[in-house]
Amino acid sequence: MRLLWSAAVIAAAVSSASAFAPVSNGAALTRSGVAMSAVATADVKAKQDASIEKLKAKDASSAALSKDDLNVVFEDEHIVVVSKPSGVLTVPGKDESNPSLNQAVFDRFGSESGRMDKMVVHRLGMDTSGLVVFARTNAALRGMNSLFRTRKVTRKYEALVCGHVAQDSGSIDLPLMRDYECPPFMRVSTDDHQRALIGLDAEVVGKKMLESPKDSLTTYEVVSREDMDGNDVSRLTLTSISGRTHQLNVHCAAIGHPIVGDTVYGFEGEAAANGGLDESALPEDKASAELQQAIAGASAGKPMCVHAKSISFRHPVTKEDLSFESSSSF
Repeated sequence: MRLLWSAAVIAAAVSSASAFAPVSNGAALTRSGVAMSAVATADVKAKQDASIEKLKAKDASSAALSKDDLNVVFEDEHIVVVSKPSGVLTVPGKDESNPSLNQAVFDRFGSESGRMDKMVVHRLGMDTSGLVVFARTNAALRGMNSLFRTRKVTRKYEALVCGHVAQDSGSIDLPLMRDYECPPFMRVSTDDHQRALIGLDAEVVGKKMLESPKDSLTTYEVVSREDMDGNDVSRLTLTSISGRTHQLNVHCAAIGHPIVGDTVYGFEGEAAANGGLDESALPEDKASAELQQAIAGASAGKPMCVHAKSISFRHPVTKEDLSFESSSSF
């Protein structure tokens, strides 16, 4: 049986539990009778700044990777496909001294433009392992960017999530937005959280915070239901149809099955719990807080269990159909 977990399902669940509703004067929103005050620009900015400092420190901890350490899956004169280990940045970010996969690939293969940033066509999060494609030529860069923009690249991920997912397959169709309560992370978007952004100063908090919700679709298939140190986990194949920032993490958390080892969107993480949703909106098969806590303890200090295991696309220059796979370490 296939399950569609969508915004409509969430809305119905939340509505039945005295959901958000605007107060008549528009000054506040309420959830189950609890006032939700208008958002203050200064408060959001202070939270942003604190989080960004933490993220900078994490980026600086990226593992060093030399050109000889690369796990090259495919190479030709136009593109390179490598398998990235967890704990390594795909790109260095604003601090170019941060070790990154991009730097190692550039050091080994170079690029027509002579610039490492002109090789980047997509990214994986620092804690995510798996397949990454880099462009070596300008033609490949343009072609790969077009393929990603028009969603003609199929990427599948393998993940361990907390609890046993009841349905063998399904779709998670939930729009995402920046979370002003836990910036700069993401959450499931609701009309009320969008309304709460009214009055924020884009010049202070940044335009991304005020962007419209992004339609986001993930499909999943249960590969197996397993036991990890006495705790129930499920091995899933996840397909990110829309490819939004932190989409897989938020969507898994929003159906009550956060990714094992996810210290941001998982148990007592830095982002909003349950992808920002009320507990009452989660499905019946959700992983209990006790189970999530036990798994968090068992996986502490270990890499997050999500791996970009396959990628398929038409070669941007030769037009050959390509498909690559990489095994996960968990």
